[in-house]
Amino acid sequence: MGYLALLRAPHVGRLLLGTLLGRLPAGMTALVIALALREAGAPYSRIGLATAAYAIAAAVGGPVLGRIVDRTGQPRVLLLSAVVAGGGYTLLALAPGSALAAPVGAAIAGLAMPPLEPCLRSLWPDVVEDEQLDTAYAFDSAAQQILYVAGPLAVAGIAGAVSPVAALWVAAGLGLAGALIVATTAPARAWQAPPREHSAGLLGPLRSPGLVLLLVGLAGAGWAVGAQNVLFIAYAEAHERTDGLPGGAGTLLALAALGGLLGALAYGAVKWRSSTATRTGLMALGMAASYLPLLLVPGPAAMARLAFVSGIALAPLLAAAFVLVAELAPVGTVTEAFAWLVTLFATGNSLGYAVSGHLAEGSLRSVALCAAGGIGLGGLLLFGARRWFRVVPAAGPAGSGAPADAGPVPVPVG
Repeated sequence: MGYLALLRAPHVGRLLLGTLLGRLPAGMTALVIALALREAGAPYSRIGLATAAYAIAAAVGGPVLGRIVDRTGQPRVLLLSAVVAGGGYTLLALAPGSALAAPVGAAIAGLAMPPLEPCLRSLWPDVVEDEQLDTAYAFDSAAQQILYVAGPLAVAGIAGAVSPVAALWVAAGLGLAGALIVATTAPARAWQAPPREHSAGLLGPLRSPGLVLLLVGLAGAGWAVGAQNVLFIAYAEAHERTDGLPGGAGTLLALAALGGLLGALAYGAVKWRSSTATRTGLMALGMAASYLPLLLVPGPAAMARLAFVSGIALAPLLAAAFVLVAELAPVGTVTEAFAWLVTLFATGNSLGYAVSGHLAEGSLRSVALCAAGGIGLGGLLLFGARRWFRVVPAAGPAGSGAPADAGPVPVPVG
């Protein structure tokens, strides 16, 4: 299944456009909060508080909104959350210098961030054929690489042409526009999660041990990306006065994102014969191997090449993981499961960022080791836990007592 054929499929273009627009604020918010508050004269401590409030609230709100989607459907949740998140951005834009309004506005924007990522991933099986899923998830993962390059560039452009506050208004508008486009598509209106299993309980998708192992392994990938960001920023600063690096840390981050984009496109173009569980583990180990050369901390030209190589395996890893999440999530919890993936990855990213930030005061090599170690441990977990990532059809009434339409159940296979 090629990418052109995927884009020609009914509803795909509109769904991708809506999710790209609506997810763009996620790539803008951290930078735009810093610029808007700084312009208003806020100290860096308050900027850190507002940014942390946004990140923590988003980590909490994602799974909650995902669970509500699984219970009530997509359109209402997408539209209401976009309106509430827009209110948070509005509060930020109206009072960026306020010690109370700024962190509260940031927290509201994060808590109500429309769950477009998990909603789209829940829709793919209904929009494309089974043999097209790998391509669809790979394209989804590739688009994510674009967002985290386009988001900061959009902020820089709007802040330079108008003001950082204007970028806050744009973020609010993009979130609402994206949610509106997706929520009004026929697949989103028709989508309904299967009846939730009674055994799902309060834990929901987290009652699946295979899914929990997968999410913890992916948190290691998030850790690696966070530490890599610190490495590139500190590296660019260290070389600023000597041999220089055109574009600074932005160049290295953009090259890593470009590597991820090309890696995802290549992954989706291949017809894989190995199981998704095996591919996920191998992609994670491949990502760890691609991070190891960063320990050399070479000159700018070589570092630019290593940045590109380090990004290649991330997007394919996520594309394979998306398929596993859908397979391992208990019936009726798939949107929440995808939201947990976003939360765990973001949590790992924040922890990697924080730990490597302290290490950067010592040596860049220790930061590179922190990044490689995070994905190394995550990769070993994902590869070693492959037997927990197998699924078998649930037995019907004559078997284990599970209903015949209960869907796949994760079981360890020896």
